[in-house]
Amino acid sequence: MLLCRAVIAFLVVIHVLLCVLLTALVLMHSGKDSGLSGAFGVGGGASAYGGSSAIVERNLTRITIVVAVLFFLMTYVLGMVLT
Repeated sequence: MLLCRAVIAFLVVIHVLLCVLLTALVLMHSGKDSGLSGAFGVGGGASAYGGSSAIVERNLTRITIVVAVLFFLMTYVLGMVLT
């Protein structure tokens, strides 16, 4: 199945954007030393709305999982298209 070069280029650009986004999301997770998440307020005690930071961490985890699944699917699609 031959696809137009423009479609393949578009898929590669989307893949690169997913790579950068996934890397940023993983670095934002708090670890033992709070990592880069401390710079964005994720690792702090309470959020701006008075709630717990656990809600922010949970949402960050959900977004990371969704982006990771999209990254996996895009890698699979590019592997099928380019072979």
